[in-house]
Amino acid sequence: MSISGRGIVARAAGAPLTVEELVIESPGAGEVLVQILASGVCHTDLHIVNRFASDESPFLLGHEGTGIVLEVGPGVTNPKVGDKVILAWRAPCGKCRFCLIGQPHLCANSLNAERRMHTKDGRTPQPALGIGTFCTHTVVAAGQAIPIPSSAPAAQTCLIGCGVMTGVGAVMYSAGVRPGSTVAVFGCGGVGANVIQAARIANARKIIAVDLADNKLEWAKTFGATDTVNPKNGDVVEQIKKLTDGHGVDYSFECIGLPNTLLQALLCRDLAGTCVLIGVPGAGPVLELPMQAFFDIGGSLRVSWYGDCLPSRDFPMLTDWYTKGVLQLDELVTREITLDEVGEAFLAMERGETLRSVIVFPEN
Repeated sequence: MSISGRGIVARAAGAPLTVEELVIESPGAGEVLVQILASGVCHTDLHIVNRFASDESPFLLGHEGTGIVLEVGPGVTNPKVGDKVILAWRAPCGKCRFCLIGQPHLCANSLNAERRMHTKDGRTPQPALGIGTFCTHTVVAAGQAIPIPSSAPAAQTCLIGCGVMTGVGAVMYSAGVRPGSTVAVFGCGGVGANVIQAARIANARKIIAVDLADNKLEWAKTFGATDTVNPKNGDVVEQIKKLTDGHGVDYSFECIGLPNTLLQALLCRDLAGTCVLIGVPGAGPVLELPMQAFFDIGGSLRVSWYGDCLPSRDFPMLTDWYTKGVLQLDELVTREITLDEVGEAFLAMERGETLRSVIVFPEN
């Protein structure tokens, strides 16, 4: 059995995006069919469009999604038909070398469904990050569909699936920010805003937001930034040290993926401070590191991949935090759009006008 749907398939790098008709097959063993209710428009999808998409290897875009389980494949007991779920682009296999030693967040064989969506001309597009949420329906591995309460709103909770979890997890798990500590966040877009609010939740006493865009620095304050730094106003490291009695911060987070901002994040730390790289550099950028300066400060440089999270544990927890007013999600949704407006949403993102545009799909 198959159903008809609509989704955005990227067929050529940098080409205009169009909505295509799709045929979606029933889920196979260990898989579920999900009707998408909402999907966040993330910068990673723009990277896919600009760098990887081609007619030989088309992509079904989207990887932040909340939906309803419509059908389950053989052997699936969780989730169940009718469950509201947040989709995760990582789902531990339970069998690899990392899962077997109790580190499932590092799973080397993350579960994904078979490609079960087809275009009218017979292509089988690759779902972005194994999910594909810029679509009315998608098929994922059962372990990628994490149940949440039916009352949780889709437009907000879909963001937990990537940007929120990445930022919050970097603070909670990758860095382990301590109460009373100082933090600097480089890049205050969709991920950086969540690093800021997670540092606030962790009771950091000073949270310094760093960005070239004044509107993003203003947004940062709404999530808990105590101070802001704009590189246009002078040397970033000096500005941060001035705000920390000359010492530097205990934790710095680079959310952009650029060598110069990573170097600044490394050099703005206090003695033995921790720097966490979250931004995705892509192929090409090279960091020229003054090794003696790095050695003199000590501490560590860490890479945070998906916030070192475990979706089955963390997605329900963050949903609960939102319900209780601890985690700010409403403020992340800058615009609600339709599937046909995704191209404009990417342009708005590039212009720095949004934290997140969210595609909201009709429920029927």
